[in-house]
Amino acid sequence: MKLDKVQISHFRNINDLSLTAHESLNVFLGANGSGKSSILEALHYLGFARSFRTHKHKSVISHDKPGFTVFCSALIEDGIQQKFGISRLSNDSCIVNINGNKSSRATDLASYLPIQIFTPQSSDLLLGSPKLRRRYLDWLLFHVEQSFNLDFQVYSRSLKHLNALYKSYQPKQGLDYWNDILCQKGESISLKRENLLNDHLIHLINSNLKDFLPEFSFEISYYRGWEKGYSLSDAVLKNRQRDQKNGFLSVGPHKADLRIKTQGVNAHEVLSRGQLRMLVAGMQLAQTQYLHAQTDKTSIFLLDDVGAELDEEKRKVFISRLNTSDTQLFVTAIDIKQLEFLENYNDKKVFHVEHGQVREEI
Repeated sequence: MKLDKVQISHFRNINDLSLTAHESLNVFLGANGSGKSSILEALHYLGFARSFRTHKHKSVISHDKPGFTVFCSALIEDGIQQKFGISRLSNDSCIVNINGNKSSRATDLASYLPIQIFTPQSSDLLLGSPKLRRRYLDWLLFHVEQSFNLDFQVYSRSLKHLNALYKSYQPKQGLDYWNDILCQKGESISLKRENLLNDHLIHLINSNLKDFLPEFSFEISYYRGWEKGYSLSDAVLKNRQRDQKNGFLSVGPHKADLRIKTQGVNAHEVLSRGQLRMLVAGMQLAQTQYLHAQTDKTSIFLLDDVGAELDEEKRKVFISRLNTSDTQLFVTAIDIKQLEFLENYNDKKVFHVEHGQVREEI
C-alpha cells in the first residue's frame, strides 16, 4: 500500500498542509526547524498513533488548537483507493478513521499501514533497553502473524493480573487461572519470535550487513526470558517465592532480548555511532524484505535527517536497497548535496519545506 494524498492540520508549525506523494521516493529539503521532520512525525502517527520525538501528544498540537489531524488516501491493487485518518485532541482522546468508519483503536489503523522510521536516534535499538528489541520482532509479527496480536494482548493482561496478585497480601484467588493463561500464551509468543528470527531474519540481516558493514561478522541470538531447559510454567513455579516477595513476575517473554555480538562482544561496545546506525539499517531493511515476501503489504519508510553520521556511500546503499524492495520512501535532509546520488533516480518527488509550508519542485 502506498500513500497518495496526505493532509496534515494543526501539527506543530504545520497549520494546513496538503501534498500528493510519489509512490516510490519523496524527498523533503529544508533548514532545521522548517517543519520537514514534523511531516514525518505526523505520518508516524498513522502507523503507531504516537510521535517518535515525544511521549506527550499535547506538545505536537499547534498552539491554541483543540487537536491535530493527519489524513491520507492510499492506493492498493488495481488503483483502488482507501482513506485513513487519525486525530488526537488536547484531552488525549484518539479518533481513528478507516474508510469513513470511526474507531478509538489505534491498532486498527496500524494494521493497514506498516510504517518504519529511521532517525539519528535509531541506534537506541541497540543501546537502549530490551523492550526496544522486543518491539523490533513484535512489529513484524503484528503485521505477518494474524494470531500474534491477540496472544500478546492476552499475555499482557495475564501478566498485569499476576503482578497484582503477587503484590497483594490477600489470598491468591485466581492465581492458577492467570498463571495457566500466561504460560500458554507466553510459550506461543516466544516460539513465534524464535521462529521468525532463526528461520528468516538472521539470514536477511546478515545478507544486508555484508553490504552495509562488510568489515564485521555478527552473531545474532534470541534470549527468550527464562532459563534454558525449563518450560515457562516450570520457570514461573521455580521463581514464584522470590517473585511474590518482590511483587512481580521475573520470567517470561516480557523479559526477552535480542542479542547481537561481533567477535564475541556486544556490538554496541565495538561499533561507532555511524556503524551502529548501519547495523540498525540492515535490521530494518530485513523487516521490510520479510514483510514484502510474506504478505501483500509494502512498508512506508520514513528516513529523518539521513545525512547524520552516515557517509554518502552508506546513504546510497541503504536508500538503494530500500528502493528495490518496493518500499515507499519519505526522506528528509537539510541540503540536496547530502543526497546528490538521487539525481539518477527518475521516480521521485522533491519538496522544499519552509515555515511549515511545502512547495513541490517542478
